[in-house]
Amino acid sequence: MKQTPRWMSELIKETEQTTTRMPWERGLRRQAFINRREAEEATPELKTAA
Repeated sequence: MKQTPRWMSELIKETEQTTTRMPWERGLRRQAFINRREAEEATPELKTAA
């Protein structure tokens, strides 16, 4: 089997240590993100005279 390149091994280790929460994760933050997006979609766009 071919050995994994060092940069890929380091990248995998780094991603396992990352604690940044993503907006699509489950929980209150995710629900707030969905609610905000739905509110933006429900808002009618204003037409400007161009």
